[in-house]
Amino acid sequence: MNEIRRRRLFYNTTKKEHFVKIKKSIIAFVAALLLSTSVYAEEYKNVEVTKLITSTTSANGQPLTYLDTQNPEVTALLVRFAPGNATGWHKHPVPVYAYVLEGVLNVELKDGKKYVFRKGEAILEVMNTLHNGYNSGNVPTTLVVFYTGAVGSPNVIKEEPMALPLR
Repeated sequence: MNEIRRRRLFYNTTKKEHFVKIKKSIIAFVAALLLSTSVYAEEYKNVEVTKLITSTTSANGQPLTYLDTQNPEVTALLVRFAPGNATGWHKHPVPVYAYVLEGVLNVELKDGKKYVFRKGEAILEVMNTLHNGYNSGNVPTTLVVFYTGAVGSPNVIKEEPMALPLR
C-alpha cells in the first residue's frame, strides 16, 4: 500500500510542482557545467590565448564554405618564399588558412585586386579564384598553411598556360 501511495504522490503532482522539479534539475545541470568549465579554465590559466581572426568571408569578401566530403584530409605546410619568389597563378578548390610567421606576403587576384599580409596576421585564402602570392620584400617570408581538403583531391590547381594562336 505504501508503494502505491508513493507512486500516486509522484505522478499526481501539479503542473507547477512538476515545473519546479524540472527547473531545479536544469539549474543543477548548469551549475555542474559551469563548475566543470572553471576547472578546465584553471588548468589553462598559464596559457596566453590571442584571437587572430574571426570572419565569415575570405580576404576578398567571398563567403567561406566548407568542403562536402566523406574523406576529409587536412594538410599542414610550412611555406617559405625567398625575396622575389612567387607561387605562380593558382587557385584552391578547398578552404585554405594560413598564418604569416615572418616577412610580408603580397597576394594579387586576376581582377587586379591586391592584398598584403604581414608577420602575425592570419589569412583566409580565396577559393576557386586565381591568385598569385609573392614576396616583394628583402627578407624571407614564411607561412604555416592549412588545407582542409579531401583524400585524393588536389589542394592547389595551377593556372593552365594559355595556348598561343596558330598562325
